[in-house]
Amino acid sequence: MKVSGKRSLPRWMSGAVLLQLFFLMEWAPPWPAMAGDGRYLTGQLLVATPEMSDPRFEQTVLYMVKHDEHGAMGLVVNRPIAKGPISQLLKSLKAESAGASGEIIIHYGGPVEPGAAFILHSDDHILDKTTVVGGGIAVTSDTEILRAISLGKGPRQSLFLLGYAGWGPGQLEAEIKANAWFSIPTEKEFIFGEAAEKKWSRAMDKRKIEL
Repeated sequence: MKVSGKRSLPRWMSGAVLLQLFFLMEWAPPWPAMAGDGRYLTGQLLVATPEMSDPRFEQTVLYMVKHDEHGAMGLVVNRPIAKGPISQLLKSLKAESAGASGEIIIHYGGPVEPGAAFILHSDDHILDKTTVVGGGIAVTSDTEILRAISLGKGPRQSLFLLGYAGWGPGQLEAEIKANAWFSIPTEKEFIFGEAAEKKWSRAMDKRKIEL
């Protein structure tokens, strides 16, 4: 795997650490998606403001997989960190790689459990372990879906991520109140189709329009 893009690798993550994570990655268990009731941000985009002081989240955009009274979980969607053959990734996961073709981009999903692997994808291809969040978007933590993607039989749109962002009860709400984050509605094409380096500025533009 090689690092791609001059802003893709977080300042705090060395190449040696990235390589270690690549060979130690594991599939995390899925979590239940919580239906929103107006108070919570499940299925929305969480955007770091210019006032964000944590370098791990500077100029990031996250897709919120879960948010309820017990806490929140999201995946960063604009931090590609490496790119390489999908067959190599399958081999590192001890999964069948015969017939696998194409390359895959690894994204930084967040600072929690950086060795845990996730596929954020369109819901046109789901498995028993898939969590359908809503709005045509789902999350799967199973090598079977990665294998399907390598054979051209998986979801039409996908992102492969390592790690996730997590908050305890009330923690995210406090950060939003402190002007570290704001939220905007999710668009599939924004997550899967927009160039990573443009996502944060596009999200900021959407905030300006809404205001």
